[in-house]
Amino acid sequence: MTGNRLTSWAFAEAYGAPDADSAEGAALSWARERAQEAGLRTVSPGTGDVLRMLAASTGAKAVVEIGTGTGISGLYLLQGMRADGVLTTVDMEPERQQFARQAFRAAGFAANRARFIPGHASDVLPRLADGGYDLVFCDGDRDGYGYCLEESMRLLRPGGVVCFAGVFADGRTVDSAAQPAEVLGLRELLWTIRESEELVPALLPVGDGLLCAVRK
Repeated sequence: MTGNRLTSWAFAEAYGAPDADSAEGAALSWARERAQEAGLRTVSPGTGDVLRMLAASTGAKAVVEIGTGTGISGLYLLQGMRADGVLTTVDMEPERQQFARQAFRAAGFAANRARFIPGHASDVLPRLADGGYDLVFCDGDRDGYGYCLEESMRLLRPGGVVCFAGVFADGRTVDSAAQPAEVLGLRELLWTIRESEELVPALLPVGDGLLCAVRK
């Protein structure tokens, strides 16, 4: 990547950042600090901007997030959702969800705007309603993305959007060298979504790669 392109990419990543002195900006900074302390992957600001825009453009009232973390992606999603929307967020680590709960509250979101469900996606997603969601965001274990795609097709209404974070895998997805099963699974996910007759896909070069698709 040339210097100008790298500068442009950095500008795009920072473009939609909230004022650091605002409640939302302070909550994001706090959540990122907690994630860094825990050694967690986080969505980039540019990825968050896309999630916020997609939530707004779909008029999202019901969103599923797989991988709560410390609440960073949830903050972006809630910013874009309708004022009466509810974020259902799933994570195997309840203590991380407590960080997210604090971050949402600090940003000014009412407690009833988020439903926290501890557990594995394979245990939680089957309990959610068919066709009841406007957007599904996946940022959990990469080796579970194939399953999450299958469940998303059931959960999403027509016109709903599914997104997968981290599909570049630090460049390994397009590296011709031998790769672990997780990366091979990401390649399979990319191919499956691109070839699906039920989805309209786009692979966005934000963060570590954001794969999005609209259900027809």
